[in-house]
Amino acid sequence: MLNASKAILLEYAHSLPGLMLSFDFNPQSLTRTRTIKLPGGSTSATRGGYDFMQPTDTSRVAQGVRVEPEAFTLDVLFDATDRMNDGEVTASEMGIEPQLDTLRSMIEAKPQGPSGMQVLSSLGLGGRRAFQRDETVSVLLLIWGDHILPVFLTSISVEETAHLPNLKPYRANVNMRFQVIEGSNPFYKVEKIRQLVGAGLNMPGSVSSSFFGG
Repeated sequence: MLNASKAILLEYAHSLPGLMLSFDFNPQSLTRTRTIKLPGGSTSATRGGYDFMQPTDTSRVAQGVRVEPEAFTLDVLFDATDRMNDGEVTASEMGIEPQLDTLRSMIEAKPQGPSGMQVLSSLGLGGRRAFQRDETVSVLLLIWGDHILPVFLTSISVEETAHLPNLKPYRANVNMRFQVIEGSNPFYKVEKIRQLVGAGLNMPGSVSSSFFGG
């Protein structure tokens, strides 16, 4: 049985309160999805359609094809049993409710104050200035192993399966979905460099040798 690994979800902002969630998860439970979107119709809009004869034709064939941002799905078990057995006061009285409250706060829109501080929009603390009325979702960093990915938390689904006598949950199955924030931000650039280095280790010679049993 594989040991659980630690992951961290961190809000990348000046916020009140500062939001961070640490949790255990098995990397095999992480689903990564990336798709491309083809232009409408059954043929390419450019002359020659999707036909190609040589590598120099492929850029024409792929015109109009759009790569969608990568998406992640995590299924995580939140369980305060061990901490409760260790006598941790917060876990014994609140179970995992603080962690679930953190997740809910991460997915809620926030206005930005004059000092750059963000607060939950539902608190009604936004000012009268236009920039204080604008509400934005949180930019988060999903950190596990040597990965640090900038993401939006696009949905959460919580199934509470065990509760304390005060009805606070102490065990729940949580589904989290993310979309990677691609572009020129430094976190995404580092991840792409790591990806290219990894792809470089998969040299054609080693692939052909394993394929043909050499």
